[in-house]
Amino acid sequence: MALTEGVGALAGWLTREGVQVYQAAAVKPPLSPPGWVFALVWTALYALMAFSAARIWAAPPSRARTLALGLFFVQLAVNFCWPLLFFGLMWFAPALLWLVALWGLALWMLAAFEALDATAAWAQGPYLLWLTFALYLNFAAWFLNR
Repeated sequence: MALTEGVGALAGWLTREGVQVYQAAAVKPPLSPPGWVFALVWTALYALMAFSAARIWAAPPSRARTLALGLFFVQLAVNFCWPLLFFGLMWFAPALLWLVALWGLALWMLAAFEALDATAAWAQGPYLLWLTFALYLNFAAWFLNR
């Protein structure tokens, strides 16, 4: 739990100034939630990630478990980098491509979790849904701020 929440907290801390610039200066897409919603949602999503990863970790050692945990850590690293691209550098187009890759990794991770533990997989549903919404927000931010 501490690792996943720590990744989110570090990304948030590193991009805090960029978030303020984005909130003040960027044209935001329709359906953009208020800033406080993001912190609340991501805290819950990181907790669900940790819950799922712990369930997978507890599964008997196997190639499937190794793959699932590997995907978890890779997607966590990719997840960490997205706000650096979007808020830190304001590179909306590269951030969008990065987010597409993250969405694919999250789906692959969910499938790998499903092979071992259905509960762990289902707990990643909200994450995949939020990433889908984030794709819309990122695309619209790029489009509106070109």
